[in-house]
Amino acid sequence: MQRFPYWLLAAGSLAFCLAEATAQAPSGQLETNLPQPDAGPANTTVVPRSPAAPKLSGFGQISVTAHLTENSLPITQGLVWRVFRDKAAVGGKDLLVSTHRDANPTLRLDPGNYWINVALGRANLTRKVAIAGEQATKMRFVLNAGGLRLIPVLVNGEAANAKLVTFDVESDERDGHGQRTKVVSGVRAGGVLRLNAGIYSIVSRYGDANATARADVSVEAGKLSEVTLSHAAANVSFKLVTRAGGEAIADTQWGVTTSQGEAIKDSSGALPNYILAPGTYVVRARHAGRLYTRDFAVKGGDSAFIEVVMP
Repeated sequence: MQRFPYWLLAAGSLAFCLAEATAQAPSGQLETNLPQPDAGPANTTVVPRSPAAPKLSGFGQISVTAHLTENSLPITQGLVWRVFRDKAAVGGKDLLVSTHRDANPTLRLDPGNYWINVALGRANLTRKVAIAGEQATKMRFVLNAGGLRLIPVLVNGEAANAKLVTFDVESDERDGHGQRTKVVSGVRAGGVLRLNAGIYSIVSRYGDANATARADVSVEAGKLSEVTLSHAAANVSFKLVTRAGGEAIADTQWGVTTSQGEAIKDSSGALPNYILAPGTYVVRARHAGRLYTRDFAVKGGDSAFIEVVMP
């Protein structure tokens, strides 16, 4: 009699139980119990790839240079460039967009209308440019400018004290009242003043009273002009004394007028000094509530000491 293979019956029961368990288990439970793939070390950081930076677009690019004359080389120093947005686009007033001090900057501008001004000292030129979109262009500015150096002297040929001299420069253009337009004032002697080519009127003031000299000068493009202005001035000092040759009295107030009564200058002190144009004058000295006067006259080149004697 053959034995029944009971081991086959046990194996079948085991397989049946496993199948039953699979059917009744919640979804995903078996996968949870299965070994998982290695996720790498816990301190690993994954950096996402950054999107590429967008390319700048939509602006115009203008390279600018400035020249003294049509045929001269580009100016390499001393320039100031200013860019203004046209007033029609910004509410009725030109708007300063940028300032550049490079000799030949490259300007990046959004579409629109602009004014570009370049200045070299008092010489300048403004041009309008329209930016329609992306473009790369060059602009050449011809200033038609020159230089002016002013040298003051006295009528006797001696050099004037440059520290006491200032110049005003007026253009040949005139306003509605017939007055010349002032270009610059308070210019010191010896330096080079950059101006657009043209005719100018120079007013030189020696001291702070009424000694002046005037000359019309011509500035040529690409050239340096030196102009000498001669002053017919007198250097006059005053003192109030109790007797001729006496000591100057302090705490004195002074005033000088022309013989017609036009006020020239007021000051105070023991020994005031005035630089006066040739002419006749009246000096008034006030001390301790009393007034003392004296008439006097001076010529160009004089160096005078005027005493006012108390009676």
